[in-house]
Amino acid sequence: MQNIVIVGVGALGSHLVQFLRNMDVKIRVIDFDRVEQKNTQSQFHSRNAVGKNKAQVLSQLMHFLFNFKLEVIPHKLNKDNTEQLLKGADLIIDCLDNAEARELVQNYARKNNVNCLHGALSANGDFGRVEWDESFIIDKETLGAATCENGEHLPFIVMTASFLAQAVKNFLTNGKHTNFQITPVNAIKF
Repeated sequence: MQNIVIVGVGALGSHLVQFLRNMDVKIRVIDFDRVEQKNTQSQFHSRNAVGKNKAQVLSQLMHFLFNFKLEVIPHKLNKDNTEQLLKGADLIIDCLDNAEARELVQNYARKNNVNCLHGALSANGDFGRVEWDESFIIDKETLGAATCENGEHLPFIVMTASFLAQAVKNFLTNGKHTNFQITPVNAIKF
């Protein structure tokens, strides 16, 4: 059984967790943030979770809905705890929205030869990336750019999270690193 660590369970990470529930994996989620009212419109967090830690309430929700248990780390990843929080991961999935934390994840993965998959969304909801670390370049221009305002981009967020899940499945099935670039207009029309 693979140990997957998901860093950030906001817009992408919260939806990704539910898509991985049927895979033979153990999942550790890391997020210090609290659910805000606006998050309930774009993230897999409910209204009764407002004010509570995202990782903890996601764990409760996954257990209640799917009887799936998560390991929860309700702390902020920083330079002093990166080794401790990411240790033991077979796969790290970065669902963060800031360059500083992404660099911590990327540096740890490279230093320790751990497979690392990055998920990223543009702030205006018109572009998503699912890229393995060997080809991922951190965009330092969009530090902390929110993509979850008012639920406007929910379908695109969920679509990007599903491509993340597919990349994980491809990796777990055959070791293949599959990258995706997603836009709302690149779907096949028929």
